[in-house]
Amino acid sequence: MYHSGAARINGYPATPMDAADRCGKLGRTLKKRPLKKLLIANRGEIALRIIRTARAEGLATVAVYSEADRGAAHVAAADDARLIGPAEAALSYLSIEAILAAARATGADAIHPGYGFLSERPEFARAVEDAGMIFVGPPASVMAALGDKVRARQLAIKCGVPVIPGTEAADLPAARAFAAEAGFPILVKAAAGGGGRGMRIVGEPAQLETSLEAAAREAKAAFGDGRIFVEKYLARPRHIEVQLVGDGRGKVVALGERECSIQRRYQKLIEESPSPGLDDATRAAMADAAIRLARAAGYRNAGTAEFLFDSHGFYFLEVNARLQVEHPVTEMRFGCDLVAEQLRIAAGEPLADPPSPRGWAIECRVNSEDAEHDFRPSVGRVMHLHLPAGAGVRVDTFLEGGAEISGYYDGLLAKVIGYGETRDVARRRVAAALDEFLLAGVQHTASFLRAVVMSDAFKRGDLSTHFIEEHFSSWRIDPQAEDAALIGAALAVTGALGSSAARSADSGDGHPSTSASPWATMGAFRLWERR
Repeated sequence: MYHSGAARINGYPATPMDAADRCGKLGRTLKKRPLKKLLIANRGEIALRIIRTARAEGLATVAVYSEADRGAAHVAAADDARLIGPAEAALSYLSIEAILAAARATGADAIHPGYGFLSERPEFARAVEDAGMIFVGPPASVMAALGDKVRARQLAIKCGVPVIPGTEAADLPAARAFAAEAGFPILVKAAAGGGGRGMRIVGEPAQLETSLEAAAREAKAAFGDGRIFVEKYLARPRHIEVQLVGDGRGKVVALGERECSIQRRYQKLIEESPSPGLDDATRAAMADAAIRLARAAGYRNAGTAEFLFDSHGFYFLEVNARLQVEHPVTEMRFGCDLVAEQLRIAAGEPLADPPSPRGWAIECRVNSEDAEHDFRPSVGRVMHLHLPAGAGVRVDTFLEGGAEISGYYDGLLAKVIGYGETRDVARRRVAAALDEFLLAGVQHTASFLRAVVMSDAFKRGDLSTHFIEEHFSSWRIDPQAEDAALIGAALAVTGALGSSAARSADSGDGHPSTSASPWATMGAFRLWERR
C-alpha cells in the first residue's frame, strides 16, 4: 500500500537516505513515450516544478503566461512559451480556449493542469481529450463524479465509507428536520467547489433560513452552481487526507496520510506526513476507505481523499481530483516524484507496487501576507532573496531577485519543507529553514509559520482546524528575533541598489540628486513596524 525513499527529488535536496535502493519501479522512466511535448496550464512554483520533472522524463515543455507574468521564472524555464491573455485570470489562466490554442500552436500532445485554476474542471479535461491531447489527471467523468460533493458523498455511503451525518436536501423544512434530530450547530455547504465559499455555520434555529439563502447565493456566484446541503458541524476536528494514485486499471495505492489541520479561513498553512494524531489501526482503516472509494470511481492518476477526524472516528469530506499543493511531504517520505507518476500513468503505464514510508516531513506555505495585520495581502518587487538549504530541507518556489509579486493571483511565494527521521527533527529543520528564509520587498509569513511550528501546542501535536484562532489569533512578531534578519536584508538591498543609485547621484549641477538614495527606488520595500 505504501512506498518510500529519496536522496534527491526533482533536483531538490531531500533526505539523506538510500533512495535508489528503495524506490524500486517508481524510479522507472517513460517506456512507451506517447508523450513528447507537455504544456503546463498554470504558473508560479507548480509550473516550475512540473517543468523540471518533465525535462527529467525527456519531454519538451510549453509554458503559458499572462501579461502580468511576462518575466516570470516558469516562462524562462520552459522550452517554449505562449502569451494567453491579460493579467486577469478569467481571461488567461482560466480560458480553456486560449490554453488549447497555445497547445495547438506549439504542437503539445499533453496538458498538465497543476493545481488551482482549471485543474478540477471536468469541462477542461473533456476539452483537452476532445482536442486529441492527453490530460495529465483524472478523466472528466471521474472528476465530475467526485468533484460534486453530494455525488461523492453518495458514492462514499455506497462504498461503506463513513460520512458526517447530514441531509442532501437543501430546502428549509428538510434542514429544520435534520437540525432538530442532530442538534445545533450544523454546517451548510456548497455542493460544488470548496475553499470555504458557500459555507455557513448555523448555531441556532433563527439563523437557518438566512444561512441557507446566503450560502446558495455565494455558491452560485463562486461556482455557477447554487446547490447546497447540510451536515452536522464538528466542533474541533482534525483535517486528514490520504494521497491516492490509480492507474485506471483497477489498481489504486495509498501513499500515506497528511495532517492538514493548521488552517486559516479554510486555507491550509502547514501540512505534515504522517499525522501525529492517528494510531496504526485508524491510519490503516482510513487508507482502506480512501482506496475503496477511488476504486469505485474508477480513479486514474493522482488525487486526494480528505477526511475529518475527531474522538468518534473519521468521516469522508471530499476528493480533490488533482495534484495537491502539499504533495512534497509525501514525496519526501516516499522517495517518489508524484508528477513523474502522473506522466507515466497518462502514458498508459501500469502502477508499480510501492515500498514503505520512512521518516517525517512538514511543509509550511509562505504567503505574501502581513500576519500581524489580519493577513493583509502584500505586493511589490523582490529586492533581496536568500533561500534556505541544508540536510533534509526542500524549497519549492518561483522566487528570484527582481520578481514582481502582484495582487492578481494566489499569494503563495514558497513551500518550505523539512524532513527528519522523527517529527521533532523535521519540526526543528523546517523552523531553522524558515528562520533562514530572507525576502525583502514583500511582506511574508515565514516568521509567523516558524512561531507556529515552535509552539508548545504544535510540538505536542495538539492540532485541530481551530488551532490558529485558539493559539495565534493576535500574533505579533518578536522584534529581537527579527532585527538581525531585517538589518541584513536592508543592507543587502542597499548594496544591490548602490550602483544604480550612484549612477544617478549627479544631477548635472554638481549637487546630489534626491534619487541617489537607494530608499527612493525601493518601491514597496519597508522595514516592518515595531511595537
